[in-house]
Amino acid sequence: MRGRCRESELVERPPHPDPLHSPSKTGVNTLMASGERENSAGGRPPRSALYPLRKGSSVTALPKSIDETLALLASAHYLADRSLATVLFLALRMGRPIFLEGEAGVGKTEIAKVLSATLGRRLIRLQCYEGLDVAGAVYEWNYAGQMIAIRLAEAEGAADRERLSHDVFSENFLIKRPLLQALEPDTAGAPVLLIDELDRTDEAFEAFLLEVLADFQVTIPELGTVKAAHPPIVVVTSNRTREIHDALKRRCLYHWVGYPTAERELAIVRAKVPGIAKRLSAEIVHFVQALRREDLFKSPGVAETLDWAGALTELDAVALDPATVSDTLGVLLKYQDDIARIEGSRAKELVDGLRAELRAAE
Repeated sequence: MRGRCRESELVERPPHPDPLHSPSKTGVNTLMASGERENSAGGRPPRSALYPLRKGSSVTALPKSIDETLALLASAHYLADRSLATVLFLALRMGRPIFLEGEAGVGKTEIAKVLSATLGRRLIRLQCYEGLDVAGAVYEWNYAGQMIAIRLAEAEGAADRERLSHDVFSENFLIKRPLLQALEPDTAGAPVLLIDELDRTDEAFEAFLLEVLADFQVTIPELGTVKAAHPPIVVVTSNRTREIHDALKRRCLYHWVGYPTAERELAIVRAKVPGIAKRLSAEIVHFVQALRREDLFKSPGVAETLDWAGALTELDAVALDPATVSDTLGVLLKYQDDIARIEGSRAKELVDGLRAELRAAE
């Protein structure tokens, strides 16, 4: 029944207390996930060894330039600007987390998905929410399983309490959540860890993340410290519903993901909605760009633009008209006050305006 920790996990265990009582926190020695002991200064592996390719692996090599990063993203139909590609390139080469902030729907989460798909790495997603704690983000113990093990041991007459403590506080009873999973070795290479919408959590959880983002390790009082031999590719996103503490931002490379230009958004629509009419795609983008200049509670993001393009394609539309725009505003806008402001006469004014702009550009 005695659980056996893998070499990838840990460590030298601290003495365990009575399993029926809360264990005390004790200092531990740390082994990195590969089993190699950390240097005396407690430093991370050299940057050149952060994401090594394993022999015989199908993992895609990290891009060697900003242009290669742009091409990597474009291969998955993510059309990034050069400033975003620069920050991504630096984050990958330096082994640093990247902190992406911006309005909802501009493509922050999609970046992590694209990196996972194009680099051939596993995507581990931690969706943040109010009240998120260590049990939901890192680990928790299978208390029901532990109690069953204790009762079985008592029924069998087991008297070695120290051994029983080691058994019930072993990996066999550890439920691993996303942050702990991201520190485990993977034959496909270090995974992509997406910490999505961090602004939904509270400051206490931010403080806990400092250890993870600074040292790529987490401490489990009953077992010790788990440290990744090859840190994950970390993408943190925020919709800026509140400010994130500077201490966390300093551990990351920062980039604001804004709304795209009309030219780039048009390219995105034509790449993501195949078969859309050329005129319709141009009118959609110009209409959305005009909406973002309106005094709305929530402007539509790129995700809403793509949804609207798909919806109009399903309706076999070949161009915008005021009636169709008013009938489908619920795809673009998510607040009734915004819809009431735009539908009807204002929608007609915007459609007439974009048509005049397109004629002038011809």
